[in-house]
Amino acid sequence: MSGANKHPYHLVEPSPWPAVGSAAAFVMVIGGVMFMHEVEYGVAVLCGGLALVLATMFLWWRDIIREAEYQGHHTPIVQIGMRYGMMLFIASEVMFFVAFFWAFFDRALFPMDGVWPPEGITTFDPFDLPLINTLVLLLSGCTVTWAHHALQVGNRRDFMTGLGITVLLGVLFTGLQAIEYSHAPFGFTDGVYPSVFYMATGFHGFHVIIGTCFLAVCWLRGRAGHFTAKQHFGFEAAAWYWHFVDVVWLFLFAAVYWWGG
Repeated sequence: MSGANKHPYHLVEPSPWPAVGSAAAFVMVIGGVMFMHEVEYGVAVLCGGLALVLATMFLWWRDIIREAEYQGHHTPIVQIGMRYGMMLFIASEVMFFVAFFWAFFDRALFPMDGVWPPEGITTFDPFDLPLINTLVLLLSGCTVTWAHHALQVGNRRDFMTGLGITVLLGVLFTGLQAIEYSHAPFGFTDGVYPSVFYMATGFHGFHVIIGTCFLAVCWLRGRAGHFTAKQHFGFEAAAWYWHFVDVVWLFLFAAVYWWGG
């Protein structure tokens, strides 16, 4: 047949989602600017743009799942490219957090008034909630690894159990982080230490929420019968992302809570 594929690569079909996603992101940014400048209807434009972005994400990833599960486009060669892409994405995320660590260590090692943390700042006890959160994330790293190994050997029951526990631990971490913030003795604008603290731990918390959503979607896909021992890159990518979140938290705990606090 002249139309049959004679190569292992995936030449994607024309898709509306890149253009729709770009327009949605543009509307969301305009809404954000309007909201910050207290322009009328700014909140409505922002929420509308956000809704469009979320809808685009859902529909675009739906198409990718169809390509993987039902259309057979994610061949071993294609999966290699996806793995390289995920590695580069995580590398870019590492550099994102390097910027916050750089700012923290620059101020901590060379404080303007010779004192770190600055006078008047009461820091968290690293061996209270921060240590509990550390143990929660370490345990979640174990459970997601358990789930991955179970899937590789064809044990779907343990795969679903380990993945479900990981999602619950992610929710628990987010809840404990919210409790910690509610008891914080300083605000975001109280100086350089609070600003860097909230930016670093806040963005990490945001990544935990994203990772929890990724793993929850994988759990739902697992219930639907998706993923096999040989083809499960969607879950594997989510597991890599989760391990990245774990490692970043270990550095945050050691540097920000313990050494720098």
